[in-house]
Amino acid sequence: MRIVFLGLSLSSSWGNGHASTYRSLLKGLHESGHDVLFLEREQPWYASNRDLPVPGFCDFQVYQSCAELDRYHEAVTLADAVIIGSYVPDGLAVIEWVDKHRRGLLCFYDIDTPITVQGLAGDSVAYLTPRLIPWFDLYLSFTGGPTLRILRDVYHARRAVPLYCSVDPALYHPTGAAKRWDLGYLGTYSPDRQDALDRLLLEPARRLPERRFVVAGPQYPADIAWPDNVERIEHLSPSEHAAFYSSSNWTLNVTRRDMISSGYSPSVRLFEATACGVPVLSDQWPGIEDVLTPAHDLLVVNDTAEVIEALAFPDDRRVAIGSAGRARTLRNHTGRQRAEELIRHLAAARF
Repeated sequence: MRIVFLGLSLSSSWGNGHASTYRSLLKGLHESGHDVLFLEREQPWYASNRDLPVPGFCDFQVYQSCAELDRYHEAVTLADAVIIGSYVPDGLAVIEWVDKHRRGLLCFYDIDTPITVQGLAGDSVAYLTPRLIPWFDLYLSFTGGPTLRILRDVYHARRAVPLYCSVDPALYHPTGAAKRWDLGYLGTYSPDRQDALDRLLLEPARRLPERRFVVAGPQYPADIAWPDNVERIEHLSPSEHAAFYSSSNWTLNVTRRDMISSGYSPSVRLFEATACGVPVLSDQWPGIEDVLTPAHDLLVVNDTAEVIEALAFPDDRRVAIGSAGRARTLRNHTGRQRAEELIRHLAAARF
């Protein structure tokens, strides 16, 4: 298939989770023999932090404005499907422009579904409106479960299906790095995750001063009181992620409140860490058992005491959880598998 994506960012993973999702999916499409063009709107904060300026698995182009999209009208017209992502700048204008020029399927890939649905109810989404949702032949959602019924029944999505994030196993795998930390966390600062991070990592660090912890990611406020045994890393490029994960005995997964409320919203970090064979401690959210089995592929923790208990597990039990999580992720959650899901959804939407 010929597929055109218009997404927030492919070239820069700085401060966003979209790039990792697109990279894994598009590489999977390339490996399956599909022809992909990705169009990214130039943004100064991404332009100055490009960690993949020349993707080897697709045609990548940067445009400066909606008017400049006219350069790509032929590619859009000839495409079997055009997929527009959430948070694309001037998203409403982009959707209308694509619909004017396309002959193939018009699709929306919502990498922020809980935020989108909440915003639609309050008329506060800059990249989508209820009026436009029925235009799409296919609404691909980062969130499954009951949210899909809301998209269909309330907003009249013609075909709403889940398309979760995924992982590239060529990049995320055990590296054999020496263990430096007992528990690590990788994620951009988010106010609605901070309470959980404090409960599930910072408080265990305060109570276990002999243990080592690490938090990696940008945009954390300067006034956070980090315990002395918590190392801070401001930013890691994707090429450093596997070594980072492999250097921890456990990795923490913390979910945003809106995604906990909606459920069925696995994060890309969950699959990255498990692909590296590192056992994961995760907060609880509806649908987690559909992607990884608690107490087998990962551990669900609700409070500080449960984290401290997990950190005391014998090595063989910890390693077994990491191995099971890696096996499940490689079986069900790689970019190649997600690309195959996408192609099946596109084929179904054509009939």
